[in-house]
Parts: sequence; structure tokens; C-alpha cells
Amino acid sequence: MSEQLLPLVVVGGGAAGYFAAIRLAELGAGRRVILLEATQKVLTKVRISGGGRCNVTHHCFDPGTLTANYPRGARELRSCFTRFQPRDTVAWFAARGVQLKTEADGRMFPSTDDSRTISDALELAARQAGVEVRLGASVQAMEPMASLAPMVLPSGGRFKLRLKDGQELVAAAVLLATGSAPAGLQLASNAGHVVEAHVPSLFTFNVKDERISGLAGIAFAEVKLSLGVGGGKERLERSGPLLITHWGLSGPAVLKLSAFGAILLHANAYKAELQINFLPHLNAAQIDLELRRFKQSAAKKQVAKHPPFPELPRRFWQQLVVSLKVDPELVYADMSKADIQRLVVELSQGRYAIIGKGVFKDEFVSAGGVTLKEVDFRRMESRVAPGLYFAGEVLAVDGITGGFNFQAAWTTAWIAATAMAETMEPA
Repeated sequence: MSEQLLPLVVVGGGAAGYFAAIRLAELGAGRRVILLEATQKVLTKVRISGGGRCNVTHHCFDPGTLTANYPRGARELRSCFTRFQPRDTVAWFAARGVQLKTEADGRMFPSTDDSRTISDALELAARQAGVEVRLGASVQAMEPMASLAPMVLPSGGRFKLRLKDGQELVAAAVLLATGSAPAGLQLASNAGHVVEAHVPSLFTFNVKDERISGLAGIAFAEVKLSLGVGGGKERLERSGPLLITHWGLSGPAVLKLSAFGAILLHANAYKAELQINFLPHLNAAQIDLELRRFKQSAAKKQVAKHPPFPELPRRFWQQLVVSLKVDPELVYADMSKADIQRLVVELSQGRYAIIGKGVFKDEFVSAGGVTLKEVDFRRMESRVAPGLYFAGEVLAVDGITGGFNFQAAWTTAWIAATAMAETMEPA
């Protein structure tokens, strides 16, 4: 078999797989580009993400700032984002007729607010570039074929893939973009890679507590959270909006905290203590002072009906006061020092027991995958099996919600495909 006829194979028909296949085909290395998808549907996560709108990327164009949004893989991605970052993603889609818009929180969506705009653009670009997409093509085995021909590729990579239907495919190089799918991780493991177990990331906290019971839908614009895991030996802090739900606590602050604490929380069976500062712009002494001032200025008002801090939702304040066994008919003038102190503690460092995790809609993100030290991030090529490349969530890289996971997929796919094409160019 002639070396020049061997195709380049991308395994996985998600965001990273499509982006890489398109890049490979458009660079044109004189080879067929084949994309193998195990199921009968491609770009599934693209279609369901962002509530069906697809949060393509985030309006953050500084690589250093951008990497702060990745609990795992930040150091490795820093140099990657100097080569392909959100600005390049915006330009890539614009060149294909897709305009992105930026929302107040920095998230970027297609101007149509329809995820099909993104999936359609990717599928059209793949067809126009000549990518051969095979559905229902589950890869069962991947073997190195260095002795297939006397000529050895510069990278030393050449593989034989065996599909579920019994077909065999010989590839000049292979890119794994299989996300968290067990089959893809098994292929990486069989190639000699260490695979870190996938555990959930980006989830809500299950909390059963009388202080928030029945308050589903109550939101706080800004709180400070401190998560204590393993008896408080490990602590993580994050700030942001908070939402009370039927099952506990959610909102951006919780999702960020769950992402950065994903591995610790999993190791502790999702049992932890959450400390909440509901007034993060004030310290305990300042909260105490404000309560005493309000006691004087609103002496005849009932404590339960008049929260002294306008940023606190009234229903939350009422329930908090009652849960602390403060008489709901009590007026501010009759508040004791002990009452004030208990309120200060609750508002500045209220402690809530996390008893489990929830699921963040259908946009499941996980921590884990191919261990990063075994991948050359300059090329996204395996340090263990030359000629094998990686992109997207198959790697032990994950970001918080807000378009960061898709950006990691676009970036690693672009770099991997570029490196593969350069390797295939005639010497």
C-alpha cells in the first residue's frame, strides 16, 4: 500500500472532531480525511448546549485571563490560546457566514440564538472540504502499524483500526476526539496512555436545610462561597450569583465551585460543608455595625418584616429570622445582643451541609481523561504513541460553564489538525 494513499482519521463526531477534520481537509495534505462516529448522530452536544442556543465561546481575548476558567489544564492551555483563542473562533465562524453575539456575562452565542446555526455550519464546512463522514462506525481496536511499509512517517505513526462491523482501516495518523466516551478512553489506554477516571463537574449542591426550605427561585446577585471538604482540610472559595432550588443550591457561584472541587467532592462522596457570606462586600464587624444602626433607626419596625440590607430577598430574611428562633413579632428596639450576633454569623458565614450533587441540565461536563503530561500540547500529539493526537474532552481538561469547554475543543482540535497536516506534507 502506498504511503501517500493512507488517510488521516478522526475518531469522534462532536465539536472537536468536526473542527479538526475540517481543518485537516482544508489544509490539504493530499490525503483523504475520514471522520468516524460510533452513533448515528453527530454534534449532539453542540445542538443541546446553552439551552439549544449553543454557547460557542466566551468574550475573553487574553490567554492569561482565559486560562483562569479551567480547573484542570490551565497551564497547558496557556500556550495553546496564544495560537488559537476566542477571537480566532469568532473569525472562523464569521468567515463561514455565522455571526456571534456577546451577552452581558461574556458568553457568546450565534446571533440566531439557534444551535443548529453552528451544527449546520460545521456540517456544511465538512462537506465542502471533502471530509468523509461515516456514521455507526464504532472503533473496536487501534493497533500501531509501523512495519506496514518500508517508508516511516516523520512522526513514526501509522495505525490499523478495526471497526465493529469487521472492517479494517489503515491510517497515516489518528486523532481521538471522543469526549468522555468509555470506548475512546479505552483506545487511548490500549495505546499506552494513563487515563484519569472521569468524574462529574459543573453540578448543583443538594442541601436540605430549614433556612432555605420552600424558597426555590430566590436568587442573590453576589455571594462568597467557601467549600470545606474532608473535615475542612481542603477549602475552596468562589464568588458569584447564587440560586436556591427545590433540591438545594445552584447558580454560577455553585457551578464554578463544583468544577474546581469536582475531584475532591467525588472522593468524599459529595459530602461537604458550604460556608456562605450573603453580604460579601461587608465583613462581620461591618454587618454588626449596620444591624445596630438599623436597630436605632427602625426601632419600632418588626425584625422579620424589614430586612436591614436591601440586597437580601425579603422572604429569605423572614425565614432566616424565624429559623434562628427570633420571635417574628419582635421589633428592632427589643433585639438582644445575642440576636444580633446570631444574625451576623448567619449572614457572614452561614454553614450548610452538602449531602449530594444534582445534575446540570443535559450539559454534562466531566473532569478526567488522558493524563496531560503524556501529551505534547505544542502539537496535541501523544508522547507515548507517535502519530496519535488528541482534542477536546478526551483530555483531562475541563472548564467552567460559559463557553470555555467549547473553546478548549476548538483550540485543541485546530492545533492537533495543523500538526497532523504538517507531518503529512512531503519532505
